[in-house]
Amino acid sequence: MKKTCEELREVAKILRKDIVKMLTESKSGHPGGSLSAVEIMTTLYFDEMNINPENCSNPDRDRFVLSKGHAAPVLYAALAERGFFAKEELMKLRKTGAILQGHPNMNYIPGVDMSTGSLGQGISAAVGMALAGKLDNKEYRVYTLLGDGELGEGQVWEATMCASHYKLNNLTAFVDFNGLQIDGDITKVMNSLPIDEKFEAFGWNVICIDGHDIEAIKNAINEAKNVKDKPTVVVCKTIKGKGVSFMENQAGWHGAAPSKEQCEQALAEIGGDK
Repeated sequence: MKKTCEELREVAKILRKDIVKMLTESKSGHPGGSLSAVEIMTTLYFDEMNINPENCSNPDRDRFVLSKGHAAPVLYAALAERGFFAKEELMKLRKTGAILQGHPNMNYIPGVDMSTGSLGQGISAAVGMALAGKLDNKEYRVYTLLGDGELGEGQVWEATMCASHYKLNNLTAFVDFNGLQIDGDITKVMNSLPIDEKFEAFGWNVICIDGHDIEAIKNAINEAKNVKDKPTVVVCKTIKGKGVSFMENQAGWHGAAPSKEQCEQALAEIGGDK
């Protein structure tokens, strides 16, 4: 499902609006880190990954693991727009009995390859999937998305070391480097900088890009495919709350839902046809 960068930018607007609408309806959730990852998810789900909504369990499909599981709204928006389930489900977010809860659950949601929420465990599962692909001589690729605050979890670096040891060149990790976590600036909570040098020291191929530049994301994915002996991490400099002026670069919007009035303002700012 290859699309032009312009087409992908239009999809990104749809995902952003769906994120805002579902969080307004649920009155809870995580907008900041969902909005910052929209271009990454758009490029993966609508341009790159070998996936099919009509055959979610195809053993040859590409895998995606949302390691920063609290950013579930961006994953849900992408899956719904891609056709894995009806978009009406988005408006049931976090409601009793709904399939879409605060963190992704692989037992209930079509297209979710791993249940996540405990930070650090997602990339660990992705490493396992990539290693299984190598052992089974499969051609599928594994992608995972981490938050920069998540890098404070020791388990992340155990998984990172393991991926390098087994030369998992079929694994690409994205770090959503927006600089903020729930308690504020990452450098003040638990400084993980320099992110690129840490991954390089652990034996990874490192690419640093603007995480809102779709062409740069596409190029990074293609570069990762050509690396033969190590996993790749794409460190994406992003803006928390991207696309909504009053949310941008505000740690307070890590886990707060907009009001109906704020929703209307946000939707107007994002623009687009839908």
